[in-house]
Amino acid sequence: MSTPYIGEIRAVAFNYAPEGWAFCNGQSMAISEYDTLFTLIGTTYGGDGQTTFNLPNLQSRLVVGCQGGSAGPGLSAYPLGAQAGTENVTLNTTNVPPHQHPFASKMAAASGGTLTADPKGAYPAPNPAAPYTTAAGENQTLSPNAISGIAQPNPGSQPHTNIQPVLALNYIISLYGIYPPQQ
Repeated sequence: MSTPYIGEIRAVAFNYAPEGWAFCNGQSMAISEYDTLFTLIGTTYGGDGQTTFNLPNLQSRLVVGCQGGSAGPGLSAYPLGAQAGTENVTLNTTNVPPHQHPFASKMAAASGGTLTADPKGAYPAPNPAAPYTTAAGENQTLSPNAISGIAQPNPGSQPHTNIQPVLALNYIISLYGIYPPQQ
């Protein structure tokens, strides 16, 4: 690897932090041992600022660009070290926009067989007094609005994952190297 800036973060496809690097796992570091890195990141990611500071924790996290001032139109401004989002969410009915589930149906209508008022195991019949029959008829298209109803919400309010497709890599941060010059 070329000589990194102190505090530079890289994604790697191996399972160890090379010499001079540490995993970005939020671990606490001694200021007395890593004072140069502390001058760059301070307590942005935690620590008491007296004897310890924390490294960024990128475990199960995606990186988003931070904005020093205001973000552009339609974008969110994230200050350095800000965290946002969650892996699991629970949707409630207030989270679902109003919508309809239109459907079309065909049904058998018949007048033969035994006429009954009990719809169980029967077919519609054109008789207002006994609107069902045990005899099947030919399929007929229903008139518009012949059936109305409300689709009931699914039971639950159960959490579901809210994660885009990801590939897990290790993030490491340089503990030593070139002190990044300011412009």
